[in-house]
Amino acid sequence: MSQIVLLGPQRHQPTVASVLAGLGLGNGDLAVVTAGWQEREGEVDELADHVRRPVTNLHLHHRAESLFERSPQLFQALRQRQNRLRELQRLHRLRLDYVLKPARRLLRRSAPSEFLDEERREALDAVRHLDARHEERLGRIHREFDEQWQESFQDAIQRDRAEIAEILSNSSALAIAGGHVAVLLNRLRLFGITELRGELPIVAWSAGAMVLGKKVVLFHDRPPQGAGNAEVLETGLGLFDDVLPLPHASYRLRLEDPVRVSLFVRRFAPAACVTLDPGDQLALSQGHWQSSPSTRQLLADGGVSAFREGS
Repeated sequence: MSQIVLLGPQRHQPTVASVLAGLGLGNGDLAVVTAGWQEREGEVDELADHVRRPVTNLHLHHRAESLFERSPQLFQALRQRQNRLRELQRLHRLRLDYVLKPARRLLRRSAPSEFLDEERREALDAVRHLDARHEERLGRIHREFDEQWQESFQDAIQRDRAEIAEILSNSSALAIAGGHVAVLLNRLRLFGITELRGELPIVAWSAGAMVLGKKVVLFHDRPPQGAGNAEVLETGLGLFDDVLPLPHASYRLRLEDPVRVSLFVRRFAPAACVTLDPGDQLALSQGHWQSSPSTRQLLADGGVSAFREGS
């Protein structure tokens, strides 16, 4: 089993170079996905200077744009799928507010009551049920698309997949940067990068770390607008299911609020909710997670502590 290393944001505290050195990869080429940067996809000079090794950009965003020009039917089919996903997300967001508010209020109640624990459990069950139904519908949309279109578009995409496979076969590791999480996930899924990658080690940060798990969760307790509710955005690439990465956790979450922390953890259990702040590192090797000392885990009792696998 190859290694997967999840990192905190790299802009102000880059650690990719030290991670690659720790993997014992020598000076081999680094394949890079920066599709989440969209029109800035090609700006990898800073990363190349940091890692001090040859960097080959897979240009997934550019490849997709060129593919859409060659195959307008594929573009239309993908746009239709994306419209369905957006509509589903809007409806899910609307319902979510009505189940999260009572759950939070019940967790904040301190007055003695013989019914309180039962009401809290049922409120949490309502949140988890809504999430599960949403994930089920997301999965159904993707399955329906694959069943209808995947075989038809293999010829159109085969050239790009062959070029990407060649690059990956000559690389020592794959780096996946952050940016727009939905765009990044769509491009990785479109070209089947997880299948083409084989056993190549992956180093991913920010949105790049988010898309690798079973589900992609958006979260921000202090948004400039909106209700501040965490929401399941998408099914992820499924390279692991026991950890939910939380990039920029200290900035985006009210970690000092035990009620919000507790509800977040219990909602997404049994996955461990793990911070990925600057300098944090979480590595999966041989089925086991290891973390840097700064990496923390949110707890069901509302606290936050150093990450411990299996805790």
